Amino acid sequence: MQRRSFIAGATLATAALSAPRLAGAQGQSVLRFIPQADLALLDPVQTTGLVTRNHALMVFDTLYGVDEHAAAHPQMVEGHSVEPDGRRWMLRLREGLRFHDGTPVLARDCVGSIRRWGSRDAFGMALLAATDELSAPDDRTILFRLSRPFPLLPDALGKAGSNICPMMPERLAATPATQAVAEMVGSGPYRFVADERVAGARAVYRRFDGYVPRADGTPSMMAGPRQAHFERVEWHTMPDAATAAAALQSGQMDWWEQPVTDLLPLLRRRRELKVEVLDTAGAFTMIRPNHLQPPFDNPAIRHALMGAIQQADYMQVIAGDDRALWKDKSGFFLPDAPMASEAGLEALTGPRNLAATRAALRAAGYKDERVVLLAPADFPVLNAMSEVAADMLRKVGINLDYQSLDWGTVLQRLASQEPLDKGGWSLFCNFSLGVGTMNPAAHNYMRGNGRRATFGWYDSPRMEALRDTWFAAADAESQKRICAEMQTLAFQEVPFYPTGVFYQPTAYRAELKGMLKGAPLFTNLRRE
Repeated sequence: MQRRSFIAGATLATAALSAPRLAGAQGQSVLRFIPQADLALLDPVQTTGLVTRNHALMVFDTLYGVDEHAAAHPQMVEGHSVEPDGRRWMLRLREGLRFHDGTPVLARDCVGSIRRWGSRDAFGMALLAATDELSAPDDRTILFRLSRPFPLLPDALGKAGSNICPMMPERLAATPATQAVAEMVGSGPYRFVADERVAGARAVYRRFDGYVPRADGTPSMMAGPRQAHFERVEWHTMPDAATAAAALQSGQMDWWEQPVTDLLPLLRRRRELKVEVLDTAGAFTMIRPNHLQPPFDNPAIRHALMGAIQQADYMQVIAGDDRALWKDKSGFFLPDAPMASEAGLEALTGPRNLAATRAALRAAGYKDERVVLLAPADFPVLNAMSEVAADMLRKVGINLDYQSLDWGTVLQRLASQEPLDKGGWSLFCNFSLGVGTMNPAAHNYMRGNGRRATFGWYDSPRMEALRDTWFAAADAESQKRICAEMQTLAFQEVPFYPTGVFYQPTAYRAELKGMLKGAPLFTNLRRE
C-alpha cells in the first residue's frame, strides 16, 4: 500500500498558522497539546482507549505508581505492611489527600474505586478473585485479606496501561463499571474543566492547587513526586497531520503526541523542536475479531485468516522503512520481554499465500457473511492499519463492509454486543501499551472470560485456566513455560491477530524541560 505524504501540506499550512497564539489564557502558564485522537470517552474504567488513560493520569491519582522500568512504588499510600504468609496487606494512605470537590480522600473511597475498577480490568479481576475481604478499618487504612498470596498487588493497583486504577469519591465509585461516572472528580494534579470541553476539538485542565505530591522519591513515569508546573493544559484535537505539524512549528502548539512518520524528517530539522521516543516498550498492535458474531465466532475461520497476516505491512504503513521504529515477528506477548516465546510463531512468519488463505476460509465454513470493519478516520495510526487490513480482507474473499467513522463513534460501537444489523461489528484494529502485554497479568486481550472480557469477548476456559496457573507459578521459568502454552493455544483459538510493535516518536518544543519517559505525562514538565 502506498503511504501518504504530508510534507508539502505541512509546509503550506505553516504559513496559515503563523499568527500569534490564540488569546484566552493570556498571562497564564499554559501548555497546548495535540493528542493522538479526540477525547471521546472520559471514564478510564469504562474504556481501554489510551487517550482516555492519558486524560485519567491528569485527573486521578493511583495508590501506587510504576516507574519507567515497570517497578511499582507507593504513590497515594505512604506504604504498606504484609503479614509473613502474604495473605494480609494493610495499605496506609498519606495524610492530607483531597479530591477536587474539597472532600478528603478516605479509605472507603479507595475500596469502592478498587472494586469498580476490578470488575472491568483483567489485572483487577485477578486481584479481586484472590481477595476474601477488601475493607476500610479506618479512614486511612485499606485492608486486603487474600485467599492466597498475591505479590503483584502493588503492580495491579499502580498499572500504567489501560485500565488504570483511578481513585474517585465513593459516591462516584458506586457507578456500575458499564456506565460512565457523572463527574470527573479525582485527586490528581489537574482538574478537568467540563464547561470548556468541545467534543471533537478541545479538552481543558486546570492545576489543582490542593494536590499533595509525594515528598520523597525520584520522578519517573507515574512514580515519585508529581509536580504540576502549568496552570492550564489544553488538548487540541487535530486529525489532519499537516495542520498539526504547522501548529507545532509555528509555536501555536507545544507538543504533538504522535506525529506521522512522513513528517519526522521535517520536524527533526527544526532546532526549536525535539523528536524522541518516550515509550521505549513500544505499542503492541493487533486486529481484534468479535468472537460473539459470525463469521469470527467460528475458531476455524479465525485460524484460517491467520495465513493472510503480514505484520511488516502494518508496521511500514505506521512507521515507514526505519526498522529502529518497529518490529515484526511478534507473538501474543511483547517481543523480547521475559514471557515472550517463539511457540507457534511460524503461523505468522512463514510464507504468505492469499490464495491458500481464501481456500482455507471456505473450507473452514466461511459463506460470504458480511464483515464490518470499524475504522477511525480521525486516528491516523488506526486508520492506516484499517486500510491495510481492508486490503487484505478483500484479497482473501471477505465480504467487507468498511465503515469509516470518527474515533468517538468507534468507541461507542465497540461496546455493542449486538448483531451487525443492530449496530454490531466484526473487526477493529487497535494498539495497546507494550508494558501491558509483557505477561498475562495486565494483558486484557488475552483474557478468555467471554462477555466479561474486553471488546471482542474471547471465551476460552482453557486460556483462563492457564492464566490462573501462571499467577500461582513458583518461579519465572515456570511462568515462561506457561506463557509458551498460552501462546500455542492462542495460535489455535486466535483471541486477536498480532500485527507487530512500533515505537512512536513524539515531538515537542525544545523549551519544554522535564519530559518523563513512558506515557504522555504533564507533571514535572516545565517551560524554560
